[in-house]
Amino acid sequence: MMVCIATMASAGVVEADVYKYVDSAGNVYFTDTPLKGSRYRLEWHRESKKLMRESQQNRQAVFSPRQRAAPPSGSVSKRRANYEYLISANARRYGLSPGLLHAVIRAESAYNPEAVSSAGAQGLMQLMPDTAARYGVSDSFNPVENVRGGAAYLRDLLDMFDQDLRLALAGYNAGEGAVMKHGRQIPPYAETQTYVRKVLDYYWAEQPARIAMSVR
Repeated sequence: MMVCIATMASAGVVEADVYKYVDSAGNVYFTDTPLKGSRYRLEWHRESKKLMRESQQNRQAVFSPRQRAAPPSGSVSKRRANYEYLISANARRYGLSPGLLHAVIRAESAYNPEAVSSAGAQGLMQLMPDTAARYGVSDSFNPVENVRGGAAYLRDLLDMFDQDLRLALAGYNAGEGAVMKHGRQIPPYAETQTYVRKVLDYYWAEQPARIAMSVR
């Protein structure tokens, strides 16, 4: 069944509540305003203040003192600049930190929109075909569709795992089923454990110096 993602009514609003609805056909809608009509079933509602608080808690939970990853340079830095606005817009849309999306994209594809993994994941956020279909992405090599679908998936994973960023990242890499199978813990897969550490290091590198100092 095809899943669609509705565009936000005002994606440029920084502090906006986020609603997730599902209709009778199984289509998914993310919006910053309530949808009316009996066809829409509210799955969750995240208040803007709560989203901001959860983001701060995630930063404090994962930013233990560590070796700060170097910022992207050279061709990676140039490619990154092409997607700054797109990443910021989807971060606002789904109540995510732009730095988190940057960290995931850097780890997944190094900002290469044409990247394809050996497992068949595609595009900037390396969406598997089933995940792309689930989130209404018809062309994973289209950065606009890819980042939207990947951000929506990451938002769902955070909600599924009670805002535990480590588990959400493990689910993004290995699938939410693997995290559930292993008792809501990071699966004992070397690839997944390395991936979680890498993304967290990249996310740490995205934080302004004043935030990094405050959590030491």
